[in-house]
Amino acid sequence: MREIKQIAVYGAGKMGNGIAQLFATGGYPVALWAFDDNEKERAGQIIRENLNLLAVNEILEEKEIPGIMERITITTDYDAVTEKADLAIECILENMELKQNFFQKLDSLTDPDVILCTNTSVMSVTEIASKAEHKERIVGTHFWNPPFLIPLVEVVKTVHVADGVAERVCQVLAKVGKKPIIAKKDVPGFIANRMQNALGREAVSIVANGIADPKDVDDAVKYGFGMRLGSIGPIEQIDSIGADLCLNIGSYIYPHLENSTEASPLLKEKVEKKELGFKTNGVGIQNWSEADMKAFQERTIGDLIRVGKALHMF
Repeated sequence: MREIKQIAVYGAGKMGNGIAQLFATGGYPVALWAFDDNEKERAGQIIRENLNLLAVNEILEEKEIPGIMERITITTDYDAVTEKADLAIECILENMELKQNFFQKLDSLTDPDVILCTNTSVMSVTEIASKAEHKERIVGTHFWNPPFLIPLVEVVKTVHVADGVAERVCQVLAKVGKKPIIAKKDVPGFIANRMQNALGREAVSIVANGIADPKDVDDAVKYGFGMRLGSIGPIEQIDSIGADLCLNIGSYIYPHLENSTEASPLLKEKVEKKELGFKTNGVGIQNWSEADMKAFQERTIGDLIRVGKALHMF
């Protein structure tokens, strides 16, 4: 199997920048393709800011930053990014036709043993790869935002993938400090987003039905079972307390849980009113001031760093 020496990342947005930074920090030379010169300049600035943030929080040493930056080449030259790639990761817009055409082109320009990955969070990897000839070397690699802080990467297999490809990607990801897991079937939402959306559906339903206020719903997670989720997963929880007890609880409570297969009427109402949350000046399910939104953004990054340290994730 081809040795992975050079990483190519396509798309210099938030995810592409973080992924390029991740691999460069792990010692790989990375070529990052930017759409235009403005995106190119912005990408370099953002990556350096991210690295400075990690240095301030003692996740890496400041003296490491110049070497990491030297391993990243940011360019608008598509061919230059592609020609030396051993592992290519696509981070362009979540548009199916755009992604299909992108992989058709990338597939035609790279050797058949170059592994091609899509960072889609929800779209079918099989469908994305449908126009490519060498579908057997295409997998999903769903990084979570911010990719330089969240350890998880979901590696998604398709029915076409060759034996060993997903496993090889997992090896490379583990080498740069990620926690890769394999979705053996290419299903909507993969693994983590299915569970996250099940929680979100129930949370919105509780608010919509007047059971609790939005803040109390969030606090129930943050100050309750959410505290143990970084240490104890749902299957571990079942085994630790007993399948018999979980069966009894489930038999009682499942009929009362939200089981709609349609999007929430409350969310539809909010969208119709253009009350989208942070996107609409803080008017959403809750109302946020400018100060509230800024404090939330700052707290989120700080909390992710502290939680990651506490759980020895980096």
